[in-house]
Amino acid sequence: MDSSPGSGSAVVARATDLQLLRDGASWPGVPPNFFGIPFGLVGLSEAWHAASRTLGASAVVPDAVDILAASVWLVLVMAYAARGPRSVIADLRDPVLAPFVPVAAITGMLLGSALSAYAFAAGRVLVVVFLAITILVGGWLTGQWVVSDLDQGKLHPGYFLPTVAGGLVGAFCAAQVHLHAVGEASFGIGILCWVLLGSILLNRLFFHPGLPAPLVPTLAIELAPPAVAGIALFALNGRVASPLACALGGYAVLMAVVQLRFLPLYFKLSFSPGFWAFTFSYAAAATDGLLWISVKKPAGSPVYAGCIVIAITALVGIISARTLHLLRGGRLFVPVPLATDKPTDIKQFRPASASRPLAPTGATEPTQSREEEPRA
Repeated sequence: MDSSPGSGSAVVARATDLQLLRDGASWPGVPPNFFGIPFGLVGLSEAWHAASRTLGASAVVPDAVDILAASVWLVLVMAYAARGPRSVIADLRDPVLAPFVPVAAITGMLLGSALSAYAFAAGRVLVVVFLAITILVGGWLTGQWVVSDLDQGKLHPGYFLPTVAGGLVGAFCAAQVHLHAVGEASFGIGILCWVLLGSILLNRLFFHPGLPAPLVPTLAIELAPPAVAGIALFALNGRVASPLACALGGYAVLMAVVQLRFLPLYFKLSFSPGFWAFTFSYAAAATDGLLWISVKKPAGSPVYAGCIVIAITALVGIISARTLHLLRGGRLFVPVPLATDKPTDIKQFRPASASRPLAPTGATEPTQSREEEPRA
């Protein structure tokens, strides 16, 4: 990656300690995309649960991962809330950061679903509460994007998170706590928002300048909707290879092939907490594949299931280790210089004078919406 000062296409992006300057908080800055950490961990847990159907494994590993995810989630929620309501509202109005805010509630739904296996009533309450929060925030954000002067160039696949991921995950979790009518309604929200937002996002990705490097990991989120929709459908209707389930599975395979085309872009990136965008999306695809293995039971099913769960565990483990390395080195919550060059191999960055870099992670500087004046 060319980061030399003389490179006309290079843009050097710096964090502002993750928006602490917005409200003067003294707590370590936690941007909303950090909720992708417990989100990815709980996704890994679901993959292990799906694998246990074929491998006959105990629930010890997924339960341990759920406990770890819940611990990380609680710490991050407390740290994020400590920044104060002004900072949260500012994030909700930011065209780049806003889609990541509801991930806290979506993760809470999944944790409530996991809890329901041991404390059904408590888990059910958590699922209902966090599903309601997800729908409220998703609806508010949809209205915000309608009334604000939104620049399509600032869109990224993270826009799937509030309503598409929220609705589809909500469908799965509601089915797990025996609220099937609620789950079907939530499934409808997720599917319709996927159809409506998907065309807008593909238009942005096809015909506008490529994503800045800090946002390139969000391309992995393109894989999540068909995979999570398939998981939710199995939860609602039982593990049956219905025409709709096959259609969703086929599209998930197509989007997995698309991810292969993105690999050269991913390998050019410097590691940042934004890499957690890979974890839930790929874990959802792994879970969907494992469920299909349990449905079809092909010859060698245990081998396939073992390879899938080992691969997704290795991915999440590597990203976790790199994140811990940043934390131990004191570089997870502090400004980190990041040189961003060509976001794809066919699209160029616009000059810094024409377009500021868009970045949701701790290693980059968040971008203000058009409604706000740039802050010094």
